Amino acid sequence: MCPTTLARLSRPAEAPPVLVTSRPLDEYCACFGLTRVELARLPGPVLDCPGGAAALAAEARALGCEVVAADPGYALGPHRLAALAADGRATMAAAIRRDPRRHLPALRRPEKYLRSWDRARRLFTADATAHPDRYVAAALPRLPFADGTFALTLSSYLLFAYPAVFGPVEQLRALRELVRVTAPDGEVRVFPLYDERGRRCPHLTELRAALRHHRIASRVLRTGATGRVLVLRPAHPPRPGYRPAARSERTAPR
Repeated sequence: MCPTTLARLSRPAEAPPVLVTSRPLDEYCACFGLTRVELARLPGPVLDCPGGAAALAAEARALGCEVVAADPGYALGPHRLAALAADGRATMAAAIRRDPRRHLPALRRPEKYLRSWDRARRLFTADATAHPDRYVAAALPRLPFADGTFALTLSSYLLFAYPAVFGPVEQLRALRELVRVTAPDGEVRVFPLYDERGRRCPHLTELRAALRHHRIASRVLRTGATGRVLVLRPAHPPRPGYRPAARSERTAPR
């Protein structure tokens, strides 16, 4: 299907605010179908985009996994963004009270789950203050990284969660950019595939067809009983003799 088909799909006229969250590493692993062992074995760095006030970069470092987070909110500084994440925590607490089945992970108690966000927010604030070079103020669909920089790229709670911010055309552009900055033998994982009201993306088939047009292969990975992750790879294998750049070069902005 021609990518211009996506341009004819409608999107809401008004954009809702994007929630700033502070999710811990274990929640990342559960959402994206990853394990700590897999992260530790990656041959290169990970991109978290958008990173928000998450603790992924701080916690993954203990595994020997290098993470670079990208988010326009980093221009505000870590303490201001952490304050916005505290507001996001309050919003999530209210959402859990209204509809725990939708917003609370299975087998988790609300208090314990929200405390994990509090801990992640503290870890983020300390880590972003100590390592500001690992937190890049940038926004999709244009990222300041060289082609093939990251072994794994993760994008959570943005591209499909806010269809008023990212309509079909913007989603395609953002997904292509995420693939661009990912190594030819790496992959991009995007979660969730539903919006803030729990509605699944109605044009995912058309979007995947447009990705194929741009030589990007996609599949939907099941994570648990209800989780779905969009996994992207270049449709062609790495060129013969391809080797990732050294880490000091891979994470350097363009």
